[in-house]
Amino acid sequence: MNLVSIRIITSRIEELINFYEQVTGLDAIRYTPDFAELRTKTATLAIGSTKTLQFFGGDSVAQPALNRSVIIEFLVDDVQQDFKKLSAFLKECVVQEPTIMPWGNKSLLLRDPDDNLVNLFTPASAEAAAKFQS
Repeated sequence: MNLVSIRIITSRIEELINFYEQVTGLDAIRYTPDFAELRTKTATLAIGSTKTLQFFGGDSVAQPALNRSVIIEFLVDDVQQDFKKLSAFLKECVVQEPTIMPWGNKSLLLRDPDDNLVNLFTPASAEAAAKFQS
């Protein structure tokens, strides 16, 4: 089994797509006005509007902007450089500026327009970097 995708359900699809395009530097693939994907080499971040819930059983299946337990994480080449490059765009989004974590990553913690936590991180120790070498 492989984790291949995480989907965010939102009532603000254009804002979320724009946020993730800016933060990742990727262009979203827009399949419909209500569904898009940002593909990385290891996984996909899917963004669906609340209208897509009809395909999963209705509006009560998921509710946008209520996440309080998941952090969406992106491995980046240089989190400090990304922070510097994106600082004007991220000024209202930053929860924690780049900080070395006890497990060896340098992490930048943000909130997207739906208040989901987003972590951009770069391994800052040899042990942390070894986890991501194939």
